[in-house]
Amino acid sequence: MSRSVWIKADDAVGDWDDRRARITAALEAGVDWVLVDEADVSRVRELGEINVAAFRTDGDVTLVDDAEGDENGNARADAVVVGKDGEGDGTIEFPDDLSGSADLSTLRREGTDDLERGAYVHILGKQYEGFAEAAATAADHTIVIGEDWTIIPLENLIARIGEETDLVAGVTSAEEAKTAFETLEIGADAVLLDSDDPDEIRETVEVRDQAERESLDLEYAEVLDVEQIGSADRVCVDTGSLLEHDEGMLVGSMARGLVFVHAETAESPYVASRPFRVNAGAVHAYVRTPDGGTKYLSELQSGDEVQVVDTNGNTREAIVGRVKIEKRPMFRIALETDDGDQIETLLQNAETIKVATAAGRTAVTDLEAGDELLLYYEDTARHFGEAVEESIIEK
Repeated sequence: MSRSVWIKADDAVGDWDDRRARITAALEAGVDWVLVDEADVSRVRELGEINVAAFRTDGDVTLVDDAEGDENGNARADAVVVGKDGEGDGTIEFPDDLSGSADLSTLRREGTDDLERGAYVHILGKQYEGFAEAAATAADHTIVIGEDWTIIPLENLIARIGEETDLVAGVTSAEEAKTAFETLEIGADAVLLDSDDPDEIRETVEVRDQAERESLDLEYAEVLDVEQIGSADRVCVDTGSLLEHDEGMLVGSMARGLVFVHAETAESPYVASRPFRVNAGAVHAYVRTPDGGTKYLSELQSGDEVQVVDTNGNTREAIVGRVKIEKRPMFRIALETDDGDQIETLLQNAETIKVATAAGRTAVTDLEAGDELLLYYEDTARHFGEAVEESIIEK
């Protein structure tokens, strides 16, 4: 499931200077959506690249439907949201029959096919839960805001609303966002944060990122052989991130068994540390990507994403800044898993390349038969980096 963070920046936040400060902090933190009033869409577009959702009310401003904007230079939003100053937020009373709701009628109004639609609902009681469910059948995004928020209404909506809409839970802190993403184990699809605090905004984005990340079960395999072989084209992956001492990447000659290789965070008497770098092996080898797939090291280029993993199996993503390919002497490392499967990989013959063994961080030059090497093992074949159910022999 892909999670997202929205930031609330309508006129309830304050004047434009207040709203602009909040939106700027959101842009810097990596927020996915900003929710504003119709009149602010063009202003937001001038601040930076972000998805913009705009409240549609009965005011004088008409939301631009044309993808290129209108003749007056007004920008187009990516989504229209109904419910503000209407039945959704309790400003107007519900009709006896929900089918006569002005908010729902506006939500279902015909428009451009690619203009996404959202509903904004304050959960003021059971009737409003029902209104949110009705809106969800027509909305791409259903935003629910709790008064004296409790988890129960969110649990109810997660259980009742299907995949036809993204459920967006209103929150005021990163802690509330974490709870929203974890409720009923499924969690909300997104959160709408109402906060001016740049730290809170940044922490909420970190919560989003953590909610999307895998946690891998790593295991040890016995080293059968460490053989000096000839030279090969070796790949160093330099990321745009600083890696921690216990982090590295999963690489290997066989996609079903990827060896954990440490980042070059350790000081050496020979070279300075390179905490952004993983010396990952030969060009033919696989490296694991954040989507659970693999890429050949030879295919990596600046701007690609690779998966960073620590020795406990916690993962995150990193952007490739540079790939260095040079001819270097190599080791062939052969391993055997607990179930008897034999896998191998090639790593450069250099003491700066470190792997994780049962005895701790170990230079590849000190690796011996009988050592236990940390790896990620999955008994599946790969085709163009995707797991497939077919018989493939790798040796």
